[in-house]
Amino acid sequence: MTTPLEKFHAAMRELPLVAILRGLTPAEAADIGDAIAGPGFRLLEVPLNSPHPLESIALMRKRFPHALVGAGTVLGAQQVREVHAAGGELIVSPNFNAEVIAEAARLGMVCLPGVMTPTEAFGALAAGATGLKLFPAELASPAVVKALLAVLPAGTPVMPVGGITPANMAEWRAGGAAGFGIGSALYKPGKQAAAVCDDAKKFIAAWTGLIQA
Repeated sequence: MTTPLEKFHAAMRELPLVAILRGLTPAEAADIGDAIAGPGFRLLEVPLNSPHPLESIALMRKRFPHALVGAGTVLGAQQVREVHAAGGELIVSPNFNAEVIAEAARLGMVCLPGVMTPTEAFGALAAGATGLKLFPAELASPAVVKALLAVLPAGTPVMPVGGITPANMAEWRAGGAAGFGIGSALYKPGKQAAAVCDDAKKFIAAWTGLIQA
């Protein structure tokens, strides 16, 4: 049986892009999930401020057993437990909350808290974070990633989130970004599955091009 951490490491090797499906409804979960997982995404996040997010997570977890499915905008330890009960294996937060990270670690889940400063980054790692979400990336730069990586433990994954597009991934990658979280440029409420699939393929092509370059 593949553990959440094994799924995460496999995705980081193959395609370290997190699909942030904010606003997804359970009725869309299968079609939108197919549009993203079909081309190759393996990291699927349903933010908890979406309609009935736990239901969508449960549906996608069952439909995509090979993927790491979980929740974003997780703000408290009780929410971590609810996501776990729904079958979620991934916890993503916009902020650093030691209780959230510790609970996710206790339950064997992958946890990517949001950080911006070295103090937050080291605090998150000490609490048990699997990797770090640099958020909002619009407040940072590739130079910030490079500076953080110079002092963080070797191998720490830093993943910018916010304003990421196929066109600007290269500069972040050059700064040392291990992957990215992708939100409205990939999915937003009302966007049809075919269009989501097209954009998923564009992000995959951009990442593949970076790796081969």
